[in-house]
Amino acid sequence: MMMAEEDVSFSKDSEGAEISTVETPTIKDLEELLNTGRPSCNHADEVWPNLFLGDHVFAHSRFGLWKMGIDHILNAAHGTLYCHESHEFYGTTIDYHGVPAHDLPDFDISPFFYSAAEFIHKALTTPGGKILVHCAVGISRSASLVLAYLMIYHHLSLVKAIQTVKEYRWIFPNRGFLNQLRNLDIQLRKH
Repeated sequence: MMMAEEDVSFSKDSEGAEISTVETPTIKDLEELLNTGRPSCNHADEVWPNLFLGDHVFAHSRFGLWKMGIDHILNAAHGTLYCHESHEFYGTTIDYHGVPAHDLPDFDISPFFYSAAEFIHKALTTPGGKILVHCAVGISRSASLVLAYLMIYHHLSLVKAIQTVKEYRWIFPNRGFLNQLRNLDIQLRKH
């Protein structure tokens, strides 16, 4: 089943009036959505104003970061094989935040959703602030944290957050991360 915007169904409240409810898509539906559109990406792509999603190659280019005006970095693969840099690597011109996530379906990235979203929000509300969110390839761990940010701070549904990012970059969070993002989506809709 291919999803358009979001699947909407109608139920009745206790007095019989119709209420529209947005259904949370299945993992399979989300994967089908992720498989559409742009088939590739650059080392870094601007997916939201002043928010760049990228890979470790771009994150290691101090000149490229300086040229693009990046002053905040969120490393979603902190301390892993390809992403050993720390705040010292960037010096005093870049505010650095590391999330030690592994791109494995059984890794629980959800405890980092709110702290990462807060760091991204802080960067984007800093006058002239630009942030790079990256991991090794820039399609799973870092994409998951960017999606969580859009859901938490901009109240986008998971489907709308995916569609927004996919306009500018191909992403594909692993199944475990998709399930955790689905749970976040359900949790946020209850409030």
